[in-house]
Amino acid sequence: MKLVRAVLVAVLGMVSGCGLFWDDPYIAVTSDALNWVEIHYYNASREPVRRVAVRVTGAGFVTVKSGTSRLVSDSFAKNFQSSDWGDIRNMEYHVDAEHVREIFQDLVNAGLFDRDKYFQSTKYPSPGRFIAVRAAMDNKTFSEPKNMFEEDPELAERLYNIVLEFKRPVLGRKQK
Repeated sequence: MKLVRAVLVAVLGMVSGCGLFWDDPYIAVTSDALNWVEIHYYNASREPVRRVAVRVTGAGFVTVKSGTSRLVSDSFAKNFQSSDWGDIRNMEYHVDAEHVREIFQDLVNAGLFDRDKYFQSTKYPSPGRFIAVRAAMDNKTFSEPKNMFEEDPELAERLYNIVLEFKRPVLGRKQK
C-alpha cells in the first residue's frame, strides 16, 4: 500500500509540474501590446556586411535599424574604433495594430512556434544571407540564433518580406 501511494504521489508531482502534454503551436493571435517580433537580417554577399533589424510590437510601434555597424544588431557592441561604427540609421513608425496582428498571425500560420519544423537543415542553403527571429505572442516565445534561410526557407522568406515592408515603407505616398 505504501509503495502504491509513493508511486501515485510521484506521478502526480511529475504531471503537475510538466504543464500540458501537447501545446498547440498554431494559435489565434490577439491584439496585445505585449506581443512582439524582432527580425535580424544580414546580407553578407558584399563587404561590408549590410544589417537590418526590425522590431514590431503589438501596439503598432515599429523600429528599423539599418547599416553596416554592429550596433544595428547588437546594442552592446564594443568595437567603437571600427570604421563603420557610425553607419547606423534608425527609423520609427506607428502602424495600425490590426495590421500588426495580421502580420503576427501570418507568422504563426507559417509555423513560427512549431518546434517540430526546425533543426532539419535544408539541402538548399542561402549563401550570404542570414535571418534570425525572436518573438513573443500570447504567452508563446521563440528565440533561435539559427539561420532561418537554412532551417525553414518558407518562413525565412516571410520574415524577409516583413523586413522589406518596413525598411522602405510607402507611408502615405500615392502609388502610381
